Amino acid sequence: MFDQLKQFASMMGQARQMKEKFEELQARLGEKTVEADAGAGAVRVVANGRLEIVSIHLDHPLLTALAGSGPQTDQAMIEELITAAVNSALTRARAMMAEELRKLGGGFNLPGLDQLMGQG
Repeated sequence: MFDQLKQFASMMGQARQMKEKFEELQARLGEKTVEADAGAGAVRVVANGRLEIVSIHLDHPLLTALAGSGPQTDQAMIEELITAAVNSALTRARAMMAEELRKLGGGFNLPGLDQLMGQG
């Protein structure tokens, strides 16, 4: 019975350590960023490891060069480029997040990690 209590106490200690490591990881992920672009750099998006968009930069000369004929075409093209760049940045941020979680897990593939990261 005492052995079981020791094992339980050990598991609780490990769970507490994992929680602390996870909280540290969340803080680090907020500081790490990835960048993606669309339209050969006409739109650049920076996202952090918490899947937050940090910034969006529009290169007006490039956008003008890519623009079609008329304001509707311009707006539609810019919206498509922004969407593509944001999705690419978030995909990269998810990959970075998954890699950091794998490191936290000691290099083991944690069950359910792909589903947690929206990759499954």
